[in-house]
Amino acid sequence: MDFLQPQGWARAKGYSNGIAATGRYVFISGMVGWDGDGKFHTDDFSGQVRQALLNIVAVLAEANASPQHIVRMTWYVVDKKEYVAAYRQIGIAYREVIGRHFPTMTAVQVVALIEDRARVEIEVTAVVPE
Repeated sequence: MDFLQPQGWARAKGYSNGIAATGRYVFISGMVGWDGDGKFHTDDFSGQVRQALLNIVAVLAEANASPQHIVRMTWYVVDKKEYVAAYRQIGIAYREVIGRHFPTMTAVQVVALIEDRARVEIEVTAVVPE
């Protein structure tokens, strides 16, 4: 995996500008903040982020992959202000679950998510070296 940082560009904070990788692709559908039984335990934004990340790690494990193999994350949030206000707590949860691996990321505010109680949904692509 090669992290792509154009010369002269300011370093991205909390994500990478680009990644080049070869291997077996793992695609993970949007994960929300419920547990494996489909139950939400919190309406707190950062709490839902933590659970969604734990869900992602669990699916990665099924592919014999780990967070270090993630090349792309897309975050869908229902409230940009709620997301921004939770930056610190999100960072703590992210580092505890994913570590200090910062793939390419996009965050998009959406009108709603399919699960009414969901505050965030995170979709992932990983590349596992063969």
